[in-house]
Amino acid sequence: MGANSSSFSSLSSNELLKKFVSPEIISYNDPFWNSLLSFASKVPRSSGDSRLLDENIESLFHELVKNSPQSGNLGTLISVFLARGVELKESARCNNSLFVWHAHNALLIVRVVTKLLLEHYTEDEVLQILSLQRSESSIPASIVSCGSPVSQLLRRVVCILVELPLSPTTSALHLEAITALTVFLSAQLVQRSDVQHRNKFFRLLHESCGSKEKVQLMETLMLWLIQRPPPPPDPDSSGSFVAGLAAGLWSVLTLGLAGKDAADGADNEAELPLVHKDVPPSPLADQSQLLLLVLATHTTHNTFRDVFFSCTNERGPDTGELSLPFADLYAALTLTLHTEQTTLLLYMLLHNCRHFRLYVLSRSDVEALVLPLLQALYFASKLSSHHVYMALIVLLMLSEDTAFNAALHDIPAGSVSWFTERPLSNMSLGDLLILVLIRTITFNMTKMRDRYLHSNCLAALANMSSQFRSVHPHVCERLTCLLETLARRHARVCESIKTSENHDNHVVACDQEDELLSDLSVIEEVLRMVLEIINSTLTHQLAHNSQLLYTLLYKRHIFLPFSTQPNFSDVCMNIDVVLNYLMNKLENSTTDPSVSDVLQVIEEGVLQLPKDRLHKFPELKFKYVEESSPEEFFMPYVWTLVYQSSGLYWNPSRVSLIDPIDCSA
Repeated sequence: MGANSSSFSSLSSNELLKKFVSPEIISYNDPFWNSLLSFASKVPRSSGDSRLLDENIESLFHELVKNSPQSGNLGTLISVFLARGVELKESARCNNSLFVWHAHNALLIVRVVTKLLLEHYTEDEVLQILSLQRSESSIPASIVSCGSPVSQLLRRVVCILVELPLSPTTSALHLEAITALTVFLSAQLVQRSDVQHRNKFFRLLHESCGSKEKVQLMETLMLWLIQRPPPPPDPDSSGSFVAGLAAGLWSVLTLGLAGKDAADGADNEAELPLVHKDVPPSPLADQSQLLLLVLATHTTHNTFRDVFFSCTNERGPDTGELSLPFADLYAALTLTLHTEQTTLLLYMLLHNCRHFRLYVLSRSDVEALVLPLLQALYFASKLSSHHVYMALIVLLMLSEDTAFNAALHDIPAGSVSWFTERPLSNMSLGDLLILVLIRTITFNMTKMRDRYLHSNCLAALANMSSQFRSVHPHVCERLTCLLETLARRHARVCESIKTSENHDNHVVACDQEDELLSDLSVIEEVLRMVLEIINSTLTHQLAHNSQLLYTLLYKRHIFLPFSTQPNFSDVCMNIDVVLNYLMNKLENSTTDPSVSDVLQVIEEGVLQLPKDRLHKFPELKFKYVEESSPEEFFMPYVWTLVYQSSGLYWNPSRVSLIDPIDCSA
C-alpha cells in the first residue's frame, strides 16, 4: 500500500480542510480554492486504500454535512469545478495543465464526499446537500441560472469524457470522471431496497445528456476499452503538477496505483487460475468497461443501453448511431476474455447486438474466442458461478449457428497449456469443446449438482451434434464413459427406489423416495439428452465418424437396457439399427478382426447402410432465451463486479443490493 494509517492522522487537523468543512462561508472568488485544489495526487486505486481514506475523513465529513446548510461550501466547490471545466478544452490545447489539475482535484473531492453521502443518506437528501448554495458565495449567474448544480455536474463530467482530448496531461482527469460517474450511479448499491428503483442520479444523468452526448459517451468508453490507453503519469514526474501542495491532503492522496487488497474487495484477478496473455495495464480501459456495464444494465429500458446495443461496424453518414471498429473490438475482447467483466460484456453484445453477433460468426479465427471460454469452464470449481454461467451461455449462443459448429471441426486445437489431462495432438477445436463440456457435466453431477449448468452444457452439445465430424478417439471414449456412468447411476437409483418402497418406516421411506425420484428425474434428463446427441450425430454425420462407431460397438452393452425402456426406446432406435447392421458385417467378415479391420468394415458399412432404415428426427436446436426482468439478475451482478474490481470501497454495512461477504469470498 502506498500509505499507511499513520499518514492519515494529520487530516483532521489540516487547516484547509477544517476551513472547508466549517460554518464559514467561502466565496466563489476566494483564493482559498486555489490553495485547496493545489495538491498532486496518486489517487487510491485499491479498496483498502479507499477504506483508509474514508475512515480518516469521517469526522471531517460529518462536520461538512452539519455545516453545509450554513456555509454552502460543498455547493460552491461544485460551482468552482463547473467553472474550471468550461476552460478545460482550451487549457489542454495550450498545454496548460493548471485548470486540468484543479478540475481533477475538485472532482475527486466531490466524488469522495458524494460516495459517503450516498452511504449515509437517501438520494433525495444527497441531492439536496449537493445543491446547497449561499447567495453570499457570489457564484456567477451564468452557473446559477443553468439548472440544478447536480445536473450541471453530471453534464460537465460527461463533457469532459466526450469533448476533452485524451493526452498525458488529461488522462488522470478522464479516469477520475469515469470513477465519479460510477460513484454517482452507485446509489443503487447502497440505498435501501424500497428506494433502489428510483435511480434519481441515473435519471438526472439521462436527462442531462442529449442524444448526441449519449452516443458520444458510449463511443468514448468503448474506444478506450478497445485502445487500452496507458495509466496516467506519476504526478511526481511532472514539475508542472507540483505546486502549492496542501500538506495534509497530499499525504493521504499519494497512494500506490499498484496496491491491491483482495480481501477488501479489490481486483484479485491475479489469484485466479486462468492462463492469459500479458495484458498491458490500463485503468482507463478497465474502469470504462465497468461503467459501460453499469450504464447498460441500470434499467432494462434506457437510451444508453439502446445506443450501445444498436452499434454498427461501419461509419457511414452521420445518423446519430454508435459506430465501432468491430475488428478492433473483437481483438480487445479476446485479449481480456479471461476476466469476468469481459465475459459478461461479450455475452451482452452477442445477445443484444445483432450486428456484432453476425460479425463474430463471420470470423475465421473463432478459437480466439472459444479457448478462453473453455478455459473458464475447465476451472469452473475455482471461479464464481456467474462467470462460469456467462462463459457457458456465450458458447450456447454461438452453437445456435450451424456454420460455426461445422467450422469447429476444421480448426486444430493446437497447444493448450491449461488443459493438462492429456496431449491434444490431432484434436480439433470441436473435439476440445466436447471434452470440456463433458468434463463440466461430470464435475457438476458429482460436486455442484446444478441442474441449470448441465442443462445448458447438454444444450450446447445438442446444437453441435449434427456437425460432429471425425471425432477423436479419446473424445468418443469420454462420451461413452459419461453414458456408462449415467447408466450405472440410473440402475442404482432405480434399485434404491424399490428398496425404499419396502421400508418399514413409512415416513422415512416417503422422504427417501421423494429424494430418489428427484435424482432419477435429473439422471434420466441427462441420460436422454446424451442418447439424443449420439443419435443426432449418427443421423446427420454417419459417414464421418468411424471412431465414434468403433467406440459404440465396443460399448454396445450400455445401450441394451435402454432399447426396451419407454423413456429411451425412441432415441435408441437408430443407434440399434446402425450397431446391429455393423455387427452383422463384422461377424461375416472375419473371426478375429484387428482395429484396422473393424474401422474398414465400419467405413464401408456406413456407405452401404440403406438410409430408409434410419428413423427421421428433427435436428436438435436449443436457443438461449433471456428470462423476463433480466435486470433483477444483471444489476446486482454488475455491481458485484464493480465492488470487487473497481478499487473503490463501500462500507459493507451500508451495501444493500448485494452480499459483501459473498463478494469477498
